[in-house]
Amino acid sequence: MIFKTNSILAFSLVFILLLGCESKTIEEEASENQKTAVMAYYVPEKDYKPELIPVEKLTHIIFSFTKVIDGEMKFSKPEISGPKLEALVRQKERNPGLKVMVACGGWGADGFSDMALTAESRTKFIQSTRDLIEKFQVDGIDMDWEYPGISGAGTKARPEDTRNFTQLMKGLREMLDTFDEPKVLTFASAGWERYYDFVDVSEVMKYADFMNVMTYDQVSGESIYTGHHTPLGHVSNDDINGTPFQAHLDSLFEAGKSPDKGPRSVEKIVNFLIQKGVRPEQIIIGAAFYGRVWKGVPPINQGLYQKSKGIHIGWLAYHQIRNRYESDSSFQRFWDDKAKAPYMYQSLDSLLVSYDDTVSVALKTRFAIKNKLGGIMFWELGNDTKESGSLLDAIFVESQK
Repeated sequence: MIFKTNSILAFSLVFILLLGCESKTIEEEASENQKTAVMAYYVPEKDYKPELIPVEKLTHIIFSFTKVIDGEMKFSKPEISGPKLEALVRQKERNPGLKVMVACGGWGADGFSDMALTAESRTKFIQSTRDLIEKFQVDGIDMDWEYPGISGAGTKARPEDTRNFTQLMKGLREMLDTFDEPKVLTFASAGWERYYDFVDVSEVMKYADFMNVMTYDQVSGESIYTGHHTPLGHVSNDDINGTPFQAHLDSLFEAGKSPDKGPRSVEKIVNFLIQKGVRPEQIIIGAAFYGRVWKGVPPINQGLYQKSKGIHIGWLAYHQIRNRYESDSSFQRFWDDKAKAPYMYQSLDSLLVSYDDTVSVALKTRFAIKNKLGGIMFWELGNDTKESGSLLDAIFVESQK
């Protein structure tokens, strides 16, 4: 009898230990298999058909944009945007786990510095944000202030923006936490280091779920020098030494117009942010569903890192790139192993195209997963091709591996 009791006790102890080990394994697996965010910014197309938006392949979709109007979060044309947002929210029937969010701001959108200036002005904006969330039953908001402390396209900026942006994000978080259901708070951040001289990321990230790092336009639409505008891989100064592009970066650095003389990339800014203490799982990297085309580009190095005669097309949607250039045999595609990015060159008209394709967006997604980042976002979904084998298809397939 004693032997039997001891056996039962021994068996029970072993079972408990095994159960504990199994529970730990399940938790570890759950952590490892945490869903990678696939986050789409979306501007409703002229031919708006929300029922055809591939929401099943997304974790988040960010309806863009509201603006700061009279110190509040509002649509410029609510009679048009409101019904479109309502129709988008209804698509959650096809993907109940989808988070439908609303972005405020965008390039050239003003009013942020004034709105965030005082506690009273912030309270007014935050209340209007709550009203909008309640009205449309959305799951969160994305703040796209370009940029606190730095004028973008002539927007107002103040030294106080740094502190005020932190206070704004804190107030928004506190407001969002009063809802019964969890709400998502993100903000669009720059893919270059100087931006973070004006944003206290260690404080802001206490309140934001994610920072959506805009790792595109890394070579601007005003540059006459060709380069990768949305590269994944780090390119060192030595890699481009002797090119007109490197000479251009050197001149900007020497003139004090840029604190960093090297090329920009996803790898570079992610490493920078982690060194600043940002948790990897809060970082969302960006892909571009559009490209940039330069004209008058000499054939040296297949046109890459050269001085052109100017921008041919500053913004070209990916579906246009596929139809116009990828299918044109006169355009030759090249792959840059250092930048981990494609580009095309056409010698007949001396054109160079910098863009993301299905290979590069899949690599970015793999990078996010491998480095345990929050995920990947892109600007913007309406620029993708409607054909099979789209950019979103490539991201989705990679995110499911």
